Amino acid sequence: MAGEAARGTGRPTEPVVREREHVALDVRAATRRTALMLSPGLPLTQWRHLGRQMFVVTDSSAWWLGDWLVYGRREYPDRYRKALTDSGLDYQTLRNYAWVAGKFEPARRRARLSFQHHAEVAGIPAQEQDEWLARAERGGWSRNELRRRLRAHRHDDRTLLHPLVRLQVASDRRVRWQQAAEAAGLDLLDWIVSRLDEAAAEPAHTDPLTGDIGA
Repeated sequence: MAGEAARGTGRPTEPVVREREHVALDVRAATRRTALMLSPGLPLTQWRHLGRQMFVVTDSSAWWLGDWLVYGRREYPDRYRKALTDSGLDYQTLRNYAWVAGKFEPARRRARLSFQHHAEVAGIPAQEQDEWLARAERGGWSRNELRRRLRAHRHDDRTLLHPLVRLQVASDRRVRWQQAAEAAGLDLLDWIVSRLDEAAAEPAHTDPLTGDIGA
C-alpha cells in the first residue's frame, strides 16, 4: 500500500500527507458514524486516495480537538469543566491533545508530519522541537523512528552527562504515571524525563485542560 516502507529503512509507515486547507472525503464514499460505504467498481487509484484522505482526517482531528479544548478553556472558564465532564470523553486523552496543541501554535505545525510526531517532541524546548521535527521531515521518519532517535539521544545524554538517579515511589503512583505515559505514547522513563524538562522550562505549569497550577 502507498506510504508503507521496507522494514528497517526508517522511512514513514504513514501515508505521505500533502498540506491542504480543507479536508473532505471523496464524494463516492458515504459515511455514517459506524460505517464507510463505497460505490461498487471504485477504481484502485480512488480507493487509495480515499485512504489517504481518511488518514488526514484522523490526524487532523487530534489537532482540532486540542484547539477546541484550548479555546474552550480561554473563552468559557466558568463553564468549561462541566462541558468536559458532560462530553463523556476520556480525560487523559483530551489532556494530551490540549497539551500538544498548546505547545505548537498553528504556524509551527508541520503538515507533512503527524500529530503523533509533534507529541513525541512536545516535552522539550521549542527550539529543539523545531530541530527534531525538521530532521524527521527531511528524513521521512515515521513516528516510531523519531521516537527511537530521541530515545537514543536521551540515553547518550544521560550516559555522558548525568549521574544515575533512582526514584522510590508508591505503587499506586507508579501505576498512574504508567497510564499517563501510555496515553502520551511514551514509555515511562521518557515520559518522566519529558515532564521534568517541561517543569524546568515552565516552573508554574498549568493543567492543559483546567488551567490549574500543579502537576
